[in-house]
Amino acid sequence: MFTTASETPIILTVVLVALGILSWGFIRARRFGKLGILAWLQSVVLISPWLLFFGLFATGIYLNLAGVLLLIVASTAIYVFLGNRLRAAGQDAILRAKATEKLAGNSTTPEPNAADDGSVKAVEILNKPEVMPIPDEDLTAIRGIFGIDTFFATESIPYQDGVIFKGNLRGEPEEVYNRLNTTLQERMGASETAPEKPRYRLFLVENVDGRPVVIVLPSRNDPRPSTVGQKIFALVLFLATIATSLETAGILQGFDFFTTPARFPEALPIALGILAVLAAHEIGHRVLAQRYQVRLSPPFFLPTLQIGAFGAITRIESLLPSRTALFDIAIAGPVAGGVVSLLMLFAGLILSHPGSMYQVPSQFFQGSILVGALSKVVLGSAVNQALVDVHPLTIIGWLGLVITALNLMPAGQLDGGRVVQAIYGRKTAGRTTFATVIVLAIASLANPLALYWAVVILFLQRDLERPSLNELTEPNDARAALGLLALFLMIAILLPLTPALAGRLGIGG
Repeated sequence: MFTTASETPIILTVVLVALGILSWGFIRARRFGKLGILAWLQSVVLISPWLLFFGLFATGIYLNLAGVLLLIVASTAIYVFLGNRLRAAGQDAILRAKATEKLAGNSTTPEPNAADDGSVKAVEILNKPEVMPIPDEDLTAIRGIFGIDTFFATESIPYQDGVIFKGNLRGEPEEVYNRLNTTLQERMGASETAPEKPRYRLFLVENVDGRPVVIVLPSRNDPRPSTVGQKIFALVLFLATIATSLETAGILQGFDFFTTPARFPEALPIALGILAVLAAHEIGHRVLAQRYQVRLSPPFFLPTLQIGAFGAITRIESLLPSRTALFDIAIAGPVAGGVVSLLMLFAGLILSHPGSMYQVPSQFFQGSILVGALSKVVLGSAVNQALVDVHPLTIIGWLGLVITALNLMPAGQLDGGRVVQAIYGRKTAGRTTFATVIVLAIASLANPLALYWAVVILFLQRDLERPSLNELTEPNDARAALGLLALFLMIAILLPLTPALAGRLGIGG
């Protein structure tokens, strides 16, 4: 398939933006030598499948799911290889830096008669013990929880209102964390101001040099619950979502609900279907959050006239015990909402027949690879007609899948961003957030909805979730596979069929 003259400027812009981003990243990385170049290459490898896919898509060349899977597997293998090289280079750099510090310390000791009083004072200040924000009695008790069979602490450093303990991990992270945390709570007890909470929280995380460290912070630093004003605002957004869902239902049936509210009974079924998907999504989050005893904020819905709602922003208002808990809570919403939507779509397609309640143009089925493929399988040659008679559940299921897929984009505190953070860690989640915003910016040249989501991510959802109490233990392979499947389905839902592929499949009049 050849590109038209009107498509050429768009394609050229996409290529120039991509090259500009890669060049800018290389210039910044080059200042850090080998480590910087390796980190830059990791970023390139991570986003290259997405850039290649969308670049080819813009030229009318469509890669099927097998092609995308091959790209992702290849990029993952190269990413892991570069990661191993990066860690090895990082360890060498750390050892060289430590050796340099020791040599410099031995060779630059000031003489007793040094004339530069300022340098002597600076050395004295640096050699003074830092004041710990934790009382000495508590600090002594906390130091007593460590041992040679769990975490051998070698250094303590003040950090915020608590302390960082550097040392050596002597066992499996999950087992070590559980033993340290149990001992800490037994020794320190509950908070005097909040008896239901412990006095101190223990975090097992990765330091900037890649080594495990233990951080102990007072529980008064725990996340705060939603205020009354925030809860009222969430209620207002929910009421607005009911209104926009009714308006969306009216638009799909060819009337404006706001100007003809008397047609409420006609708009109600589709509106209830949209709200059911949203409710299933939120219930999924809260069921898993309750299992892990994690508190969630009220859902802040994002009402829109296009599909009723773009989903909801739900904040995590308590500390997460592990990355597994983050994954389970994050994936539960899309799974629940997605299953409900798929069941509605299947039921709607099966119940559709000539003379069904709604007629939609055949281009409706070209808006999604997944929906188009399923519709072709169930409806057969009917999707090649100019107008296709469908059951209302078909439309509700399609809208529900779009809502689910939008929330699965791998960025920030969206469900997809939380899934990536839980499986691959904070560094990778930060890079996928950046890549997602770039892809959305490029896609906004053709679809204003992409620009809307780029703005939402940048201003509301770009930050990652705070680290878990046990940040070192990764989710198991089954969860990693489920997360990868969810991201693939997100792509299959949001990407439309190209005209050429739709024609070969017999979709569209």
